[in-house]
Amino acid sequence: MGALSGYRVVDLSIAMAGPLAAMRMGDLGADVVKVEPVTGEWQRHAPAGGATGNRINASFLALNRNKRSLALDLKSPAGRQAVHDLIAGADVFVQNYRTGVAERLGVDYESVRRTNPGIVYVSISGYGKDGPYANRPGQDLLLQAMSGAMYNVGREGDPPQPAGTYTIDAITAYSAVEGALAALLHRERTGEGQLVSVNMLDAALAVQAQELTIYTVGGVPQRRGGRPHGHTYIRAPYGAFATADGHVALAMPNLAVLGGLLGSAELSAMDENVDGHTRRDDINAIVSAALTTRTTGEWLELFAEHGLWASPVYAYADVLRDPQVRHNGSLVTYEHPTEGTVTTPGFPFRLSRTAPEVSRGAPLAGEHTRELLAELGYAADRIDALLAEGAAAQDRSAQAPSAQDSSGQDPAAQDQLAQRPVAQSATRQQEASTA
Repeated sequence: MGALSGYRVVDLSIAMAGPLAAMRMGDLGADVVKVEPVTGEWQRHAPAGGATGNRINASFLALNRNKRSLALDLKSPAGRQAVHDLIAGADVFVQNYRTGVAERLGVDYESVRRTNPGIVYVSISGYGKDGPYANRPGQDLLLQAMSGAMYNVGREGDPPQPAGTYTIDAITAYSAVEGALAALLHRERTGEGQLVSVNMLDAALAVQAQELTIYTVGGVPQRRGGRPHGHTYIRAPYGAFATADGHVALAMPNLAVLGGLLGSAELSAMDENVDGHTRRDDINAIVSAALTTRTTGEWLELFAEHGLWASPVYAYADVLRDPQVRHNGSLVTYEHPTEGTVTTPGFPFRLSRTAPEVSRGAPLAGEHTRELLAELGYAADRIDALLAEGAAAQDRSAQAPSAQDSSGQDPAAQDQLAQRPVAQSATRQQEASTA
């Protein structure tokens, strides 16, 4: 039994932030019902990175495990009635529609709470429900750009640098889960439901608590230097540096110790809290020249002996082979009825008594329509009528079995994935980039 077993989440969200938030609640045991159009959510048909599947694309698989799918046409009266019948017995409702869409479909907060006054209604938007940007598209890269974070990395004169992950989508999703759980706790104490509003812009700023406060309180502007540096507000050296056979990440080492290891008297004589900021380019030049003389493994061993913070720089193939990743069970592997063996990131936390798990893989569009409508008390002939008139849809293949969760990694599956030619190691990526 998961920590949220017995709770029902109605998920009307699309893309990443909303689906990821709902999936996390499903990982904790909630019964998550993904209400999607009769043709399926658009992300089923838009493969991220070109990774198409047999029936389900990789990006959809990544964000929609532990859900059942109810395919309804919310523009039809019958479809709208069905979703409100579902809402009547739900605990959490999640949507991230563009401004005005929820109202047009009759699933805005006021409409939903008339059906279920105790509902925890999670509304996710790009910039907030009103204001000058309310109608702008809320997409991860656009919010990264507006957040100021792109000027925290890179070199002076270079273009602003985006993150290599959908950072804003992810922090928005976790903010939504945090808000939903807080609202559920309040409801347990008082019986009151409420609206939880989350927007990507606020989430993007909140995650930069340190950086923005350095600017607002300390008055220190973002200063990028002439050489690559990992973060404008952190002293040098801080970033990834080439070695004889790859790259090593080095974070804020003691300059006296580092200078000794690199044979640089100039570096050893520097004040790390002054020169570490004002002479970043000089420091990075010294470190860059010295680190190419040995392999990554040799530097990591030497740095560890002297207590300096360092790590290898991985590509995804290296991540899958890492012994700590395997030890932690950071990825989960399960069997999907149409996509075969699926390996995907697992759970970012552990619970000692109510552990998260994969009880089912991402559903086919409308896979559970008949099952869910029957649970709502719809008779078989009424379900048949809804399907016939197009107000609802179901997947016509055989009912897919629940996923079998390995609750960790399948080493054999990880080995196969790590050998894929597209998942280059860090060394091979370096060779390709310099060829």
